[in-house]
Amino acid sequence: MIQPFDQLICPLDKQPLQLNERTWCCENGHSYDLAKQGYVNLLPVQNKRSKDPGDSKAMVQARRKYLEEGHYLPLARALADIVLEQGDQTLLDAGCGEGYYLRYLVEQAERKGTELSVAALDISKWAVQAAAKQDKRLSWIVASNNAIPLADNSVDTILCVFGFPVEAEFKRVLKPGGRLIMVDPASEHLIELKRIIYPELKAKSEQLPVSEASWKLCSEERVSFPVNLPDTEAVHDLLTMTPHLYRASKEGRERAESLQSLALTADAWVRVFSLTA
Repeated sequence: MIQPFDQLICPLDKQPLQLNERTWCCENGHSYDLAKQGYVNLLPVQNKRSKDPGDSKAMVQARRKYLEEGHYLPLARALADIVLEQGDQTLLDAGCGEGYYLRYLVEQAERKGTELSVAALDISKWAVQAAAKQDKRLSWIVASNNAIPLADNSVDTILCVFGFPVEAEFKRVLKPGGRLIMVDPASEHLIELKRIIYPELKAKSEQLPVSEASWKLCSEERVSFPVNLPDTEAVHDLLTMTPHLYRASKEGRERAESLQSLALTADAWVRVFSLTA
């Protein structure tokens, strides 16, 4: 059974939130309405670094289209297999984007008969809106990893897929014995695109994404597979959905946009961490 996660806390005073019809409320009178798409915004204005933080609407639309064409399906499969090895669990997707990997994971959990209680957050309201429209059963939240609006020691598994870990918050919300599962680009990820858009490539650091003093690496799997983009539109979607759109020079972007097709390598690390004692 798939169900929403309900141990949410107020972003202003950290008190537990209770859902009353379509409004989350704390005992101090702060209230947060569910949007019509089915998500709640728990990102206070004072915690925003910009007027519209996170991925733009155009980035979200491009990513959704690209991922729904199945280009990264092998990665979604590998991630779901690792998560569901544990069986029934409470789960936080910390940086869910438009929800592709989580939706696939939930589908596989249903097929296996695994019970999940799921919360998913992203700082981009456009990403959360798009995700919430696809599956109303989950707790979709506009929020930041810097201030996760979940209760202490409340989740078994945290997913951080191509995201930004905030170790102190991850430690706070994980249950004793909980897991952090991270997906990060490996050295050959999209290397063919990078060679086109950048005049020179810097060697990618191979260090772990979290502190070895606080986290124990339990397992790691390198997931690499070819991706063939058949047309200019698919190349445009890939470029739009990644930070390379802003990092590349105008000339580099123009070279990529002129391509009629592109053969790529997808290359990612899937790592499982536990907290050190």
